[in-house]
Amino acid sequence: MTRIGTDILISGGGVAGLTAAAAFGAAGFSVICVDPAPPVTDGAQAGADMRTTAFLQPSVEVLEAAGLWERLAPHAAALQIMRIVDAGGEIAEPRLTKDFDAADISGQPFGWNLPNWLLRREMVARLAELPGVEFRPGVATKAVMTREREALVTLSDGTRIAARLLIAADGRNSPVREALGIGVKTMRYGQKALAFAVTHPQPHDNVSTEVHRSGGPFTLVPLPDRDGTPCSAVVWMERGPEVARLAALPQPEFEQEMNLRSAGLYGPLTLVSARSVWPIISQIADRFSGERTALIAEAAHVVPPIGAQGLNMSLADTRALLELAQENPADPGNRAMLNSYNRRRWPEVRARVTGIDLLNRASMMGAQGLRDMRATALNALYSAAPVRKTLMRAGLGVK
Repeated sequence: MTRIGTDILISGGGVAGLTAAAAFGAAGFSVICVDPAPPVTDGAQAGADMRTTAFLQPSVEVLEAAGLWERLAPHAAALQIMRIVDAGGEIAEPRLTKDFDAADISGQPFGWNLPNWLLRREMVARLAELPGVEFRPGVATKAVMTREREALVTLSDGTRIAARLLIAADGRNSPVREALGIGVKTMRYGQKALAFAVTHPQPHDNVSTEVHRSGGPFTLVPLPDRDGTPCSAVVWMERGPEVARLAALPQPEFEQEMNLRSAGLYGPLTLVSARSVWPIISQIADRFSGERTALIAEAAHVVPPIGAQGLNMSLADTRALLELAQENPADPGNRAMLNSYNRRRWPEVRARVTGIDLLNRASMMGAQGLRDMRATALNALYSAAPVRKTLMRAGLGVK
């Protein structure tokens, strides 16, 4: 059995895992990143992740340090305004619209939006440039054994890796987390999300729009124009049976349903991609570290896609972990360092998971009286400028 030593072993080659590999590699650590499934890097291929990711301002700093942002910036659509539309009246049309403008708190947009399949393409290309980084798609983590000075990981190809720090970026059902015996708390909503792309006659003007009615938000997030026509990514959250019905509709009937749910914003929407379905849960691990191991991204926490929080929380994990590793370059992954990581990240993440859980439950309200209460609360929060600005800063993760 081949044995290889490395500073960092990352289990999981999704967007979060690839970003962590680039970040640690650019900082001078030796890195091996493994994932059981080769990444789909073409939006037209079967299995392509049709969701998008909005990188908020603090996350872009992580991407810049990793040498990723210069690759991603040409493909990104800026998010200048976060618009919330309440369409919870008797008729599915806007009755209350509130804009949260990044100009009120910053000279930059809130963030920038990119398709997930494109992120994988550019991130894999970046890893190939880094001499200390090895990406092994099609290779899974098979067994984990940790001890005081290293993590010993057996891969599906028979290789045994001795790593000073094992990073679990292997998803909400993390095999590494399970191997370490770390429990999780999971909240289920009976929801799923449809993700797809649309074109529309009216420009989005760099406005990300959440339309609230019942079942969950219908969110349009700016993308670069498609063949000269304005384009947006859509995440449509609904109860599970309703999502199954919508996903099975022929395109003309689906477009009719989505135009009704969009409340007519941006004019008639035209479906221009495949539709993918994703389960919606909230989840947080009991702790984010174990012996020689750190949990990041969905191995540590999962939230509904509201307010662009999910992956940005993941990149905050990477930022904190990398800062601590750079303070301990001779022994990244030591017990004191990982305890510090857990103390730094777990309380903040717990607060965000709780807040997003409450927002999601509010977005699901079906009874007319409750929807009216939701609109009243939104209006009150928006009308107080100090509160509005505090909410925007909190959403970005800055003070």
